[in-house]
Amino acid sequence: MWRTVWRSIDRFSLQHFKYVINELRKIKVVDQHNRELVIDLLQTIVEIVTYGDRQDPFIFECFMEYQVLAEFVRILKISGNSKIEAPLLQYLSIMIQNMGSEHAIYYCLSNDYINTIIAHQYDFDGGDLAPYYVSFLRAVSGKINRGTLCLLVRVNRDVVTSFPLYTEILKFAQHGEKMIQTAVHALTLNIFNVSDDMVYQFVTSPPASQYFSDLVYSLREKCLRLDVLVQATDETCTKQRRKEILLESDEIVDDLYYFKDILSVGEPRLSKVVTQDLLNLLVFPILIPLLQLRQSNGFYVSAVTSLYIVSYLLVVVGGKNIINAVSGVILYPYMTPRRDAAKEEITNSSSDTHFFLNLLRDMEIVGSESQKDENINGNHICGNDDVRLERTGILMYVFSDNHSLLLASLLLLLILAESKDLDYTSDSMIGLSDIQDPMNYGTSASLGVNDNVFVRVMPQVFYALLKVLASQPPLCALIQWHTGWFMRKLLNFQVMTLGEQHLHLFNTSYQQSCECLQKELDGCWFDCILDTMKDEWENCETALKEPLKSKSPSFALEFAVCKQSTDGNTNSSDTAWEIMVDVVKVFILHLQLKALISKGELLEKPLLDSADSGISNSLDIASASFGSEVYLGSGIPCRIAFSNAGIRDIYMIPAARGLSGKVILAEKHPFRSQRGVVIAIAPLAGLRPTIDEDHPTWLHLWIREFDPRSKARKSQGCNSHVSNSAVDGRWTLGFPSAKGCEIARLLLLEETYKQRSFIKSLLAPLLQKNDPGNLCNEQDGRKL
Repeated sequence: MWRTVWRSIDRFSLQHFKYVINELRKIKVVDQHNRELVIDLLQTIVEIVTYGDRQDPFIFECFMEYQVLAEFVRILKISGNSKIEAPLLQYLSIMIQNMGSEHAIYYCLSNDYINTIIAHQYDFDGGDLAPYYVSFLRAVSGKINRGTLCLLVRVNRDVVTSFPLYTEILKFAQHGEKMIQTAVHALTLNIFNVSDDMVYQFVTSPPASQYFSDLVYSLREKCLRLDVLVQATDETCTKQRRKEILLESDEIVDDLYYFKDILSVGEPRLSKVVTQDLLNLLVFPILIPLLQLRQSNGFYVSAVTSLYIVSYLLVVVGGKNIINAVSGVILYPYMTPRRDAAKEEITNSSSDTHFFLNLLRDMEIVGSESQKDENINGNHICGNDDVRLERTGILMYVFSDNHSLLLASLLLLLILAESKDLDYTSDSMIGLSDIQDPMNYGTSASLGVNDNVFVRVMPQVFYALLKVLASQPPLCALIQWHTGWFMRKLLNFQVMTLGEQHLHLFNTSYQQSCECLQKELDGCWFDCILDTMKDEWENCETALKEPLKSKSPSFALEFAVCKQSTDGNTNSSDTAWEIMVDVVKVFILHLQLKALISKGELLEKPLLDSADSGISNSLDIASASFGSEVYLGSGIPCRIAFSNAGIRDIYMIPAARGLSGKVILAEKHPFRSQRGVVIAIAPLAGLRPTIDEDHPTWLHLWIREFDPRSKARKSQGCNSHVSNSAVDGRWTLGFPSAKGCEIARLLLLEETYKQRSFIKSLLAPLLQKNDPGNLCNEQDGRKL
């Protein structure tokens, strides 16, 4: 009965849809009094239309018949200060995103309703309207194709005169919110990928083409901000500073990937505009002052930041024109006096592989007879004077005393050398591919280049890298691992035998790494050296084998801001741990480089026999844990005072069994006279047993509180030692007599010596020394 009286309303019925539309038509003005009602009506309409698009075609016919989109436009115009725009745009976005039929999409984009909504004058100041508006534009762009794009542009004589969807979204190109920036990129790429000839002409012609220039100028500003962080005068490598550098560099990389996506569209006009803006506004203003070809025109970033930006540009964006433009600028100082003839030949050629020289001419570099000729004239540098060659162009950074510049400039050259888009002229000048294939050795005389510039200085390059490894005090492991990567990479291109100076310098560095490891065997973490070596061996091998395409240029920024710190409390266990790990990493690196130089291949992971010995009589001590029972036979009676438990009578039991070494404090069992209950355990390593000067019966023991297993130590970055970490503990044990205290100290030292000796015996095969003569004999005729 009640069901008959109160019939439920089918909210997705055609009848209800008409009712809602009529209710919306009754709205003459939108204000604060009826705002919620209007929002409910808009939401209901969108829900019904979305349902009808998939389930009931009559609903969408009614949607078209009643021209509901026109009602949306009308509501927008009469909204006043009611702030109805945000929900209206939100519901429109939902409706458009959920439309599946091409017929419905085509209708919604026709009749200019969408363009009217896009071009409406919104007030974006002091509110959250912008995200809704941008989301609406992005939703529309997601539905465009070659058949519907024409509905959103206004055309006069086959020329696009207005494109509100594109021009309005560009107003948010420099918006500070990341979500909006992402939406701008996604929307523009949607438009670029439609492949409409008239639209391409529109976006690549002024004023719309200014967007690409603005993008590059924005990228320049980010580069300047990054350089300020890199060049900050702070002496310490703070976590906050590194985080800021990482965030700023991530924004730069994101922009570069956006440029790559644009170029990947493959439209020639689009690619030309973007490429020329990148070269003329970013690459040339960075490289030309960097290589001292001309003074800066006001845009200046430091050398290390410049190399980082250009390297990342080549890795991410790349492309034949950009690759060859960069190589042309970098290699220009090493061209012979015949480059004028080469220019004429190139100018008359239509080959795109010489695009960079045409651009150099546009930048007024080629053919300049100004004062810079003293530095770049071929007669001046292309003779046999290799010292002067090293001081010119990119090579002055390769041979810089600044390790960041050395490695960053080498990386840039390697990126160019391994690029498949590099033209024959530049490829021949760099010479690395010629080394790989001797049949291709030599360059075209007509192109007038100084043959294999990079090969000529290869011995000096190796020597510079070896100097990094042999630096005193030793550089952090990160720098040395990256240096090792470059050495392995260049060893693949050997054509000369290693000189005596190279071998002597390497053996000096190798000997230093051995001595540092020997020193750590006397340190407080000697018991963890073997485990660390096992963990870091694979990491080192992975780092050395990392392919060039995976090599991030950002390591140069890390070097520039991170310095190895020898200040602070070097006696703390956490600092000592970082130092020990670094030493092990450097030692492994030298073992691998030694194998590369002598045999041409990396070592396999060594089998370190860690079988414990002498455990049979003390199994309970070896496996002791807090609260377990142990045998007290070898324990020394003493007393200890705990802050929360007062003075307690205990036994001190030091025990070393193979790799394991610990000191146990145990209380006598109340019922078993020869057994005790463990109340505390500490490693033997790092105890440093010391008798108190004023109280000869007191024995002080330092306890490592830092637990490396509880903190995931990433291998990235330099040694930024942990601050505000847990303070190391200390035990003070009291003995009945001074003699008993001395006996306990000697026993601790004896057990520690046993453990250390066992570890040294396992490492002995890896610590064999090699003098320069032996390493020279082991080379197997390998060439440099």
